[in-house]
Amino acid sequence: MSAPRFLGARVKRVEDPRFLRGQAQYVADLQPAGLLHLVFVRSPHAHAEVTRIDVAAAAGASGVAAVLTAADVAHLTPKPIAIQPPGLRVPPHAPLAAHTVRYAGQPVAAIAAADPYGARDAADLVQIEYAPRSPAVDPARALEPGSPLVHPSLDSNLAFEHAWTAGDVDGAFSRAAHVVQGRFPHPRLAAVPLEPRGCMARYDGRLLTVWISTQMPHAVRADLAVVFGLPEHRIRVIAPDVGGSFGCKTGVYDDEIVTVAAALRLGRPVKWIETRSENLLVTSHGRGQVHEAALAVGADGTFLALRVQGLADLGAYPETFSASPPLLAGRLVTGAYRIPAASVVVRGVYTHKTATAAYRGAGRPEAAYLIERLADLAADALGIDPVEIRRRNFIRPEDFPYAVPSGLTYDTGRYALTLDRALTLAGYEECRAVQARARAEGRLLGVGIATFVETAGSAPSRALPYAGWEYGAVRVEPSGHVVVVTGTSPHGQGQETTFAQLVADALGLDLDGVTVLHGDTEVVPAGFGTGGSRGTCVGGVPVYLAAESVKAKARLLAAHLLEAAPEDVVFDGGRFHIRGTPARALSFADVAREAHRGARLPAGMEPGLEAACTWDSPGFTVPFGAYVSLVEIMPETGQVRVLRFVGVDDVGTVLSPLLVEGQLHGGIAQGLAEALREEIVYDDAGQCLTTTLADYAVPKAADVPHLELNYTETPTGVNPLGAKGVGEAGTVGAPAAVMNAVCDALRPLTARTLEMPAGPEKVWAAVRRARAGAEPAGA
Repeated sequence: MSAPRFLGARVKRVEDPRFLRGQAQYVADLQPAGLLHLVFVRSPHAHAEVTRIDVAAAAGASGVAAVLTAADVAHLTPKPIAIQPPGLRVPPHAPLAAHTVRYAGQPVAAIAAADPYGARDAADLVQIEYAPRSPAVDPARALEPGSPLVHPSLDSNLAFEHAWTAGDVDGAFSRAAHVVQGRFPHPRLAAVPLEPRGCMARYDGRLLTVWISTQMPHAVRADLAVVFGLPEHRIRVIAPDVGGSFGCKTGVYDDEIVTVAAALRLGRPVKWIETRSENLLVTSHGRGQVHEAALAVGADGTFLALRVQGLADLGAYPETFSASPPLLAGRLVTGAYRIPAASVVVRGVYTHKTATAAYRGAGRPEAAYLIERLADLAADALGIDPVEIRRRNFIRPEDFPYAVPSGLTYDTGRYALTLDRALTLAGYEECRAVQARARAEGRLLGVGIATFVETAGSAPSRALPYAGWEYGAVRVEPSGHVVVVTGTSPHGQGQETTFAQLVADALGLDLDGVTVLHGDTEVVPAGFGTGGSRGTCVGGVPVYLAAESVKAKARLLAAHLLEAAPEDVVFDGGRFHIRGTPARALSFADVAREAHRGARLPAGMEPGLEAACTWDSPGFTVPFGAYVSLVEIMPETGQVRVLRFVGVDDVGTVLSPLLVEGQLHGGIAQGLAEALREEIVYDDAGQCLTTTLADYAVPKAADVPHLELNYTETPTGVNPLGAKGVGEAGTVGAPAAVMNAVCDALRPLTARTLEMPAGPEKVWAAVRRARAGAEPAGA
């Protein structure tokens, strides 16, 4: 068996040439004959009664084919909600608002017209009268008696409450030498994919075809089957090239349901393309959680117990994965540490705002931030270095697999190893020396550390009901070219490259001898899709197993053709030969050709060379890492400059180092922005104030320092590849590392913890208050 040629090598992405040459095709590029364009009329109010709608002028406008209102979609079945914790109260939800609007931007009517500009003009002719009502905007106040009800039929704004307790929490707190505590908000964030959402539908009387920018085409097909009462075999969903998602393109939204409804009604293709302002306003937001937490610490620095109260702002309606981030955050709050006792209460709350749901990290950044800030506060209380308190409490390598109090099981980990390497690469002692010299000069320099864990992949469990399976198939053509079919539907992760690497190495091919197909429910019979960093550690496994099955069948056929026993046939370098007699050989292409001819097959062997596999993951993988950040605060402006960022990640076996590096660059950039810049802001009237990129501060190149990255490899036993996941790691560890550095920089001035995002105005105000003596000085 020859050594792998591609796995573990820095292979350039095979999908990139079509993007670089402008040959990619997105939903917006589709222009079939007879196309109608859809534009929505959206509520300007967060909470109001709809007292009158007059669509006559719009319906009579030039080029308008139809105006849809709530009555036109009232017959549709409500869309399914994938993640439903026990007790989740799901309110009635129609794709177009009828009598009440519950968030600013909620669609009330839709215009289908021959061109998008005519549709936009006609939308302005729709006359809607509203009777505004007071909104519930703050989730904590929304739970108070007398707060405006988002859904009066539910009698309160509580969507669900999920709680668990393990160990003697009260006893641990009673004997603790120190108790540190804090309030740790995570602001709402927008995913801001490069391509906003888009959907085009066409119905020919038999088959409904839907092109949609999504992570999960098979899930979209299943949801549409429920909503429209059609059998799934009469629905084809195609995800063409998808320009990013970061979690916000799962399930189906109201806009997409109305687009399909219009196509079914009119018998013509209908397309809706989201504007950037719509994307920021109505596409699901991420985070929106706040945790109040306390950590009991022994005199020797041992973590004894943890208490957490979490509140999640779900917005007005639950989307497909709205409940999963707060649930997952609550399950990972103990982080990388041995904490024998913990209690967590998480409550989801309805408010008059856009829904929150999955966004890159989806619960893991919230948990990591909480425990990493508490670890720093505990180190400060004991007067020891933040590095030392982490070392004293790490789960040890010999403890794995390790069951944490929440019920999750961590597969493998070497947390001290990644931390030590990060400290060495950063020159931690020199960083502290530089900080000391800066402080002597009156400069505000901070050093922040985060050692974090996350989950990647998915598995069915009572605590987190995620699907753990994926589909993969490998089909060899008569020429010897190989087609891979996968239920994973990438949108930038690079699985066309990774899966080609897997199969090319297994079958002794070049990368250009493998084509990866995905994103079309007519081509791919089944699939879960992307999400939760499951692409390779779940989706790659059935592809790998199918390739091994193909190779095994090819070996049997080669042995028959070579008139040898299968155990005497060696596959090496793309050739089958008899052991010890390399001259007697058949190429893989030779065997493929004979497999399809069928004339020389052994008795009982079917023609062709292909295999399909569905693999069900037995559990999560748990990637981990250690980040070190050095920041400087400019006190006169409040600007935080990230001077250095060092990261060491462990994502199990690294199959494609270049792709791992790219995923970390993107995730860390988003994590830095979360800590320092980004926030979706609402006013007291429920109006979103950040609906353009002039208001919502996505990071620019100048905001991201040179990233000093490295990795260790601790393979998992959860899957045969040994791979974990990497897509979200940067967003998990970076906010905690940077915020620990910001708070460390402010310690000479104040003991108060700053909340995210640590933007210039907030930092400047904190410095000003501290220098005025309005806050207690730090150590």
